[in-house]
Amino acid sequence: MAEAERIIGTPDTPEAAGAEPEQGEGAPPRGRRRIAVLFVVAVFAYTLDLVSKLLVVAKLEHHAPIEVFGDWLEFHAIRNPGAAFGFGAAFTVIFTMIAAAVIVVIARLARKLYSLPWAIALGLLLGGALGNLTDRIFRSPGIFQGEVVDFIAPKGFAVFNLADSAIVCGGILIVLLSFRGLDPDGTVHKD
Repeated sequence: MAEAERIIGTPDTPEAAGAEPEQGEGAPPRGRRRIAVLFVVAVFAYTLDLVSKLLVVAKLEHHAPIEVFGDWLEFHAIRNPGAAFGFGAAFTVIFTMIAAAVIVVIARLARKLYSLPWAIALGLLLGGALGNLTDRIFRSPGIFQGEVVDFIAPKGFAVFNLADSAIVCGGILIVLLSFRGLDPDGTVHKD
C-alpha cells in the first residue's frame, strides 16, 4: 500500500497539491536555471550596448546625425556626463556609485531568484547598469567620471543608448510583476 501511495501521491504530498515534485540528483536546481537566464539576458544587453557604442564612437562621433525615420528619429552621438536629459552633469561620481550599488543589489537578489520573468527583468537592469558603468569607468575625462555615449535621438526627447533602454524595460517589467503580486522567489501574493 505504501508503494502505491508513493507512486500515485496522497493528498498531502506536494505532487497531489499541484506543486513541483522534488528534483532528482541529476536535475539542476530550479533557482540556478533562473540565475543562468538572468546572466544570459545581462550579457546579451551588455554586449549589444557595448558594440553599439563602439560603432557610434568609430563611425558617428564628430559627424552629422543620421536620419533614421525622417526628423522623428536620428542617430546623433553625444557624450553625457549626467543622467537623462543631461541633468546632474556635476554628479557623475554619484551616478557611478548608484550603478555599482544596483549591480550589488541584483547579485544579492539573484540568490533567491526562482521566477523567470524576474530573471529577465533583473538581467535587463544588470546589463544596462553594466553598460553605463563601463562608460563611467573607462571613458574620458577619467575613471569614475567618464561620460556615457548616447546616440538614439527621438524628436523632442532625451538622447539615450541601449543600456538606458534595457534599464527602462527592466524597470517597467519589475513594476508590472509587482502589481501582479509575483515575487522574485516565485511566490505570488495578493494584497
